[in-house]
Amino acid sequence: MQERVVPLCNSADLVDGGLAVPFDVVYGGHTCRAFAIRYRGGAHAYLNRCTHVAMEMDWQPNHLFDDTGRWLLCSTHGAAYQPDTGACAGGPCRGGLVRIALSERDGVVHWHTDFNLQPVEF
Repeated sequence: MQERVVPLCNSADLVDGGLAVPFDVVYGGHTCRAFAIRYRGGAHAYLNRCTHVAMEMDWQPNHLFDDTGRWLLCSTHGAAYQPDTGACAGGPCRGGLVRIALSERDGVVHWHTDFNLQPVEF
């Protein structure tokens, strides 16, 4: 399957350490929630699925950063992930988050589909 580039949001919608922008993807044949964030100026996106227990991580809708804006936290068991890589930083995680490729140009953030992550078609 060929890669597609899909507009996700305006660049201004992603604020360093702020709220995530949610979106849906097809992963493993199932519709799953994903999210995009900004950290230290860069836009990053991941599947919203903790590696400890496969459940969404938000403690409130689109709230994934801890109070310091330094870590992505799973609200259920406290697993912590590095915002710029998705790597496990502590707690009961089993590996890193599933990364979703992004690019940014002309004030728009785009995500790049691949074989494992496809847009939800309505």
